[in-house]
Amino acid sequence: QVQLVESGGGLVQAGGSLRLSCAGSGRTSTRYAMGWFRQAPGKEREFVAAMSWWGSGTYYADSVKGRFTISRDNAKNTVYLQMNSLKPEDTAVYYCAARVRAGSYVYTSDYDYWGQGTQVTVSS
Repeated sequence: QVQLVESGGGLVQAGGSLRLSCAGSGRTSTRYAMGWFRQAPGKEREFVAAMSWWGSGTYYADSVKGRFTISRDNAKNTVYLQMNSLKPEDTAVYYCAARVRAGSYVYTSDYDYWGQGTQVTVSS
């Protein structure tokens, strides 16, 4: 089992920045791909960004490409999401997820473990 805990969410004005963190604990010796998803009220959870375990592969939703950056520190069992140039439409609960099995990066069904989420609110 792996436990994931997100932090770093909050309220920010449009154009501002936030950095989310996701700390893993438990069975962290396994090599996990990591992803970030978000869910706005009344909408389905959607893919934001993902990174392979070794960090060479990064993937982004078109809506965040060029503004968000995913990174990871395997020694600290932590993955980050740097969010710049935030827009009101980025407002959502952000979740990190870990994927054990081989597969794609963009579907919620590909991931095995989830954090509890952290709220990001961007005011206009």
